[in-house]
Amino acid sequence: MFQRPMTTRQSQSIWQHFCSTIVVMSSWTLNKYCLMLCVLTLLSGRQVTLSQPIDMGDSVKVSLVTFYPGAKAFNIFGHSELRVQQGPQDWYFNYGVFDFSAPGFMWRFVLGETDYMCMAVPQRFATQGMEGRRMVEQELNLTQEQAREIRDFLTNNAMPANRVYRYQYLSDNCSTRPRDIIENALGSSLHYGTAIDSVTYRDIMSHYCRNYAWERFGIDLVIGWAADTVIDLRQQMFIPMLLMQALDSATVSLNDSSTLPLVKEHRLMVDASEDGLVLPPTPWWQSPIALAFIVLILALAISIHDLRHRHVSRWFDTLLFSIYGLAGCVIGFLICFSTHEATSPNINIVWLHPLLLLIAMLPWITHTQTIAWWLHLLNAIAVALLILLWPWQPQVANIAFFPLMIASVVRSASYVLITRQQTRAPDQKG
Repeated sequence: MFQRPMTTRQSQSIWQHFCSTIVVMSSWTLNKYCLMLCVLTLLSGRQVTLSQPIDMGDSVKVSLVTFYPGAKAFNIFGHSELRVQQGPQDWYFNYGVFDFSAPGFMWRFVLGETDYMCMAVPQRFATQGMEGRRMVEQELNLTQEQAREIRDFLTNNAMPANRVYRYQYLSDNCSTRPRDIIENALGSSLHYGTAIDSVTYRDIMSHYCRNYAWERFGIDLVIGWAADTVIDLRQQMFIPMLLMQALDSATVSLNDSSTLPLVKEHRLMVDASEDGLVLPPTPWWQSPIALAFIVLILALAISIHDLRHRHVSRWFDTLLFSIYGLAGCVIGFLICFSTHEATSPNINIVWLHPLLLLIAMLPWITHTQTIAWWLHLLNAIAVALLILLWPWQPQVANIAFFPLMIASVVRSASYVLITRQQTRAPDQKG
């Protein structure tokens, strides 16, 4: 199902794509949030219950509802909700809600302190914002005791005092929460099928980002090698569609040693493409690899010109290494301070790091050329070694990284050679 990203093993601004990447990783269903927050405002003053007049003899039905990818970069991973029905009651429990107006939201979001909420949404509101997306409901084969246990847990979890949880885009999200709730209700009687594909977190994210070259580039930039180990079937369920597939093949053991399929009924609520509403692939001339080769060609052309004239084009180095250094600040921050999953360790810190800002600025400052020379030398050696040794380290690279790394080596090496020639010139004349 998935193809591994291209490796040797195998622009929009850096900051803009970093922000887009974090949103992609952390926001499966942003197109619903305005609606959710409106409902949240209405319900924030009262307890969420399933206590409207009903016949207590009415049976409880629990379903997993899966929404396929939307048309925007921030909902390309789909969405899951648990649906609880009892008599006239019909609620969708959504674990993908957050409050933009919370104090310090953006700063805490960048730090990885992503506090999301569980919210019970009436059926008439639950599918708004999902128009045109394939929608599948799987009614679960539960006993009434198990169904009521899930109903009571969700009702309690959606109360204002209990609804906030610390979201993690790989291990604790709108897809893994329903999985955990179903597992807790069924216990050891639940059995999953066997994982067919040997894939990693990055493989799966790359698959769903296949038409979004810049989002894939950003994810590969900020996600480290923790995302490149093979994961089991249960871990793969962080994606709603993979959770849906796993439940389709799951079984439940009964006391008489017989088994039942976990999914009692599989209903296609909205018949739309299984690919979702994803946009067409990014045109090659607008892709990261195209920009990366433009940067490399410029670096080579300017370096050849500089070597012929024994002159350093400081303006180009300042522009190039400022961008690299700012990207390095983002990566360094995620490694050292953020609690976002899988951002540390990250081998990209070798070729994108904050010290590159010094390389960008020191050549303009009198009496700092020696420091700049050593920094350029160390940078050229480190990045060249990284390129050569990449096949033997655990992290997968985006193919666009390599032209950008080569450009860094070329500019640093040309600076070292040219300034070395300039310092020796007087002695040679004498």
